Amino acid sequence: MTKKRCKWVEDKEEIYIKYHDFEWGVPVYDDKKLYEMFLLECFQAGLSWITILKKRENFKKAFDNFDVQKIANYDDEKLEELANNPGIIRNRGKLKAAINNANIYLDIQKEFGSFCKYIWSFSNGKILKDTPENYKTQSAISYKISNDLKKRGMKYIGSITIYSYLEAVGIINNHTHECFKF
Repeated sequence: MTKKRCKWVEDKEEIYIKYHDFEWGVPVYDDKKLYEMFLLECFQAGLSWITILKKRENFKKAFDNFDVQKIANYDDEKLEELANNPGIIRNRGKLKAAINNANIYLDIQKEFGSFCKYIWSFSNGKILKDTPENYKTQSAISYKISNDLKKRGMKYIGSITIYSYLEAVGIINNHTHECFKF
């Protein structure tokens, strides 16, 4: 008997199924993992998530194993290297934003003690249950976080991107009722 999963993962490739079954919606409290997902979500803006999943290992190599400190210090030479890397998304705006956002991410860590404390503070440390049957792409919390990050100077972090991020890192549990992960 096959497992019941969220409808969005039905008839998808194995990489998508594994992501759903082992990562999506699992609460993340580790700053390194939170940053990895943040960077990937920012590059996903306007694209399909499967595109990012297929390029994830390339992103990991290109972005120094998602080391936020290294990324914050990337120079023009590294930016050119990234812009010429066919294994990742080469949008110059997103590449520049990745460097900018890494610096702001570090500022948030300093201010709050960790990015984990910052991001989970918006839900008071609780996992929020949403109503996936009424498919949403944004919410009051995603607007609030997006606006706060924009005020801090981040880019490519609109409310829809942040909502996807919150689902990915388990702050919002959006598994459907029939899904074995609900």
